[in-house]
Amino acid sequence: MTSTALFPMTATATPTPAAVRAARLVDPGFGRVFTDHMACARFDADQGWRGLEIVERRPLAIDPACAVLHYAQEIFEGLKAYRTVDGGTALFRPAANARRFQLSARRLAMPELPEDMFVESCRALVRAERDWIPAIEGGALYLRPFMVASETFLGVKPSAEHLYMVLAVSVGPYFKGAKAVSIWASENYTRAAPGGTGAAKCGGNYAASLVAQAEAIARGCDQVVFLDAIERRYVEELGGMNVFFVFDDGSIATPPLSDTILAGITRDSLLTLARGRGMTVREERYSLEQWRADAASGRLTEAFACGTAAVVTPIAHVKAQSGDFAIGSGGPGQVSSSLRDALLAVQKAAAPDPHAWLDRLD
Repeated sequence: MTSTALFPMTATATPTPAAVRAARLVDPGFGRVFTDHMACARFDADQGWRGLEIVERRPLAIDPACAVLHYAQEIFEGLKAYRTVDGGTALFRPAANARRFQLSARRLAMPELPEDMFVESCRALVRAERDWIPAIEGGALYLRPFMVASETFLGVKPSAEHLYMVLAVSVGPYFKGAKAVSIWASENYTRAAPGGTGAAKCGGNYAASLVAQAEAIARGCDQVVFLDAIERRYVEELGGMNVFFVFDDGSIATPPLSDTILAGITRDSLLTLARGRGMTVREERYSLEQWRADAASGRLTEAFACGTAAVVTPIAHVKAQSGDFAIGSGGPGQVSSSLRDALLAVQKAAAPDPHAWLDRLD
């Protein structure tokens, strides 16, 4: 048994053989190659947080009346650990994920996990599983911290018991082989409404987006972008990513944060990098009709989506019931490529880190 300050580890008795692991890491895809261990903790209203540990990844045994199965009281996060250019290992901005996890918990009437407990659960798991980081372009160890209501009861009330876990997944590029993506602008379905859970990272938001995502796939698109729920005009975010617009004067814009838009950590990082370069940055509402008009006139030169999984992904085409349009040259643009390269350089410790975003584990 080894240990860290908060999460003692009991290693699996049947670790994946090194040769088998190496074969899986050649082309891991995204979200399917799980490591051997996971982090766990439990909460109950009487004892607080307890049972902190790193254990073998295994199926859960839950009661059919478990609260999360009936009332969807659940939240999650997503962050990555990278192999740095000097051979080390680092997490990217885990404290920011910890704070957002607390905000999501507050909105879903769940207990707030202390920031140090969240961060150390991620650190401890990465230390145990660093050999699972793929040595390929775009390779990383994706972490999925999540919390579910685990009390056994039927009745609409906040659960008094919760289970927290962190899974680790070996990943490659999210959009494999795609230099730019096409998106479907949903004018029928909305992702979130004012006063709802749009700013929380909870499973229900993503479940609500799936029918629109299926609609996008049926129309030959990679992703769906949602409009506001009130006027059905203003661009908010994609099914799982924030969105940026680049204009011919070199400025960039992104929809302003609200209780209907998730405060993306990649979004915040790109805004910080752009402002540090002296770029004009606006957080303002932008309508679908204006997007179409600016693309046609050439005022809009680029658009891109961003998030932990996909990092920065250029948008080449937009399809909608009200009319399709292309953006710029249909491929990666200069601004989106430059910002992506700058962000990746920080994540890999190949560039200075003036904002102390890297959490080095070595």
